[in-house]
Formats: sequence, structure tokens, C-alpha cells
Amino acid sequence: METQLLETWQIQNQLNLYLLESIDEADLDAEMTSKGRSVFKQFAHINNVRLMWLKEAAPEIYSSAHKIEMDSNPSKELLQETLATTGELILMLLSKGIAENRIKGFKPHPLAFLGYLTAHEAHHRSQIIIALKQIGKPVGKKIGFGLWEWGTKI
Repeated sequence: METQLLETWQIQNQLNLYLLESIDEADLDAEMTSKGRSVFKQFAHINNVRLMWLKEAAPEIYSSAHKIEMDSNPSKELLQETLATTGELILMLLSKGIAENRIKGFKPHPLAFLGYLTAHEAHHRSQIIIALKQIGKPVGKKIGFGLWEWGTKI
């Protein structure tokens, strides 16, 4: 079961990278018409929430991660690198949490933490997709359907 839980996180992380890869760098500034974070800031927020949990639950793992400043220049490469790194660090946190049957600072258990992270990040992926659609740059059908093809993302 541990292997399946860890693979589920890896798939979830790959979905973010898959979506990011499909976005033109020039569109990272896109925002929803109702205001909110830009595409860049949505991805940065995902990264930074991961860091918040790492700092709380496993400071020894957190020390090797980097926060994305919201006012930094939108860079696809920066997002790809940091999301890949924090994805691996969260994998380490989940592995530790499963072994200890707890994630420090989170209730009730590691499986719920995985569910929490997945729901949070899926919410922001949706906001990214809406922002792109509203500026006339919708994700293609291949990408849209690909976000649901979990069996091919690991």
C-alpha cells in the first residue's frame, strides 16, 4: 500500500508539470477575469504551500527547498525546477509520514494529507485552466484529457 500511496503523489506532481509544460511562457501572466493570481502565481503558490508543510512537518527536509517569490519574473524553467524539487521533497515527507503513521501538524493521518494536497493542487490547476481559457488560450483537448489519464503519468 505504501508504494501505491507514494506513486499517487508522483502522478499528482507529474500532472502539474504536464500542465505547465503545455503553457507558453508568455501566458504565465494570465489572470482570471475575476482577478486573482496569475498562472505563474498559481504554480508558485502550489510550490510555496508544499514548503509551508515541509517546514512545519519535516524541517530537516525543508532546508533543501526554495520558495518562489510572487514578485519574481515569471519563468517556466523556475517553476519546473521548483515543482520537481518540492514534489520529491513531499514524496520524502509522505514516506516518513507513512512510516510514522503521522504527518506532524496535520490530522488525521498521512493518507488524508495526500488527499488534502491533491485536492488543493487540483483546485489551482483548474484556476490555471480557467485563466488561460479566459485570455483565449485554452488548453488543448490532449492536455485536458491527459490530466485525467493518471495511469500514464508515472
